[in-house]
Amino acid sequence: MEGERLELTDTKALYWLGPDLTLRRCTLILGVGGRSLCLSSSRLIDCTIQVKRQLGAKAWTKVALKGCRFKGRYTSCDFGPWYGYTEGWEQGAVEDCDFSEAQLDGCRFHGCDVRTLRLPVWPCFTIVDPLRWAAELHRVTWPGHFGEVVVADLASEPRSTTGVTWHAPSVAKRMNTTPEELKVAIERFDFIVY
Repeated sequence: MEGERLELTDTKALYWLGPDLTLRRCTLILGVGGRSLCLSSSRLIDCTIQVKRQLGAKAWTKVALKGCRFKGRYTSCDFGPWYGYTEGWEQGAVEDCDFSEAQLDGCRFHGCDVRTLRLPVWPCFTIVDPLRWAAELHRVTWPGHFGEVVVADLASEPRSTTGVTWHAPSVAKRMNTTPEELKVAIERFDFIVY
């Protein structure tokens, strides 16, 4: 399909994108929860994906995303090829995509060059190459429970993880700290994008 507007908003429906679906320069409006959306072996090229309500716990790992723009709130979503996660993972990709208008919280990027992505800015922040920097991040003091929960868990991320993005106000609330305290802590590292 090319140049179409697809509105997936019926909360009583189950939507499948794929297999073998290619959307080019389409607008995809999602108004359903993660359980109502199945993503399988699809290609989205130069599309705009806008969620009308928070989309949580959705694996985009079998979808090839190139030049797409994301808008809205995403929580615990995975983008890109997560090696061995599920059948068809090798179909996944995320490249040259723009997440600058999205709010990401606990979202991971897999098997990609994060430098090709436009990441969301503060109050979101992204730890680039978290496995590489996990030990260094673990050695410093973090506000609230962020260090003992989030940072401590970085070393156990899947090997394919190339970036993890958090929404500071959301994670601060869960970790007994403030966004301002988190910002002071992350400003010390040049591998954290905010």
